[in-house]
Amino acid sequence: MDILWGALYQVVSLVFQIYILIVVARAIVSWVNPDPYNPIVRFLHNATDPVLDRIRRVLPLQFSGIDFTPIALLLALSVLQQALLRLIARMAGGGF
Repeated sequence: MDILWGALYQVVSLVFQIYILIVVARAIVSWVNPDPYNPIVRFLHNATDPVLDRIRRVLPLQFSGIDFTPIALLLALSVLQQALLRLIARMAGGGF
């Protein structure tokens, strides 16, 4: 049973890390004027825009032309990741 909890812990951690990297890449790409038809740019927008748009509706975090929404998303992802990983560790008996 511990193997299953360990695998779940690793998968959840990896999914969050990958999505965090996607959000960071999206923020970096937004600094330049990328080709909107580039498949990588389209993937980054498709993967992050639904979440970022929801945050923008709730918290307008754009000041002087700078969008701080990705930072808010990164903070939220970090908190959620830690909470889920602690929950998994507790359910597994604290073996992580």
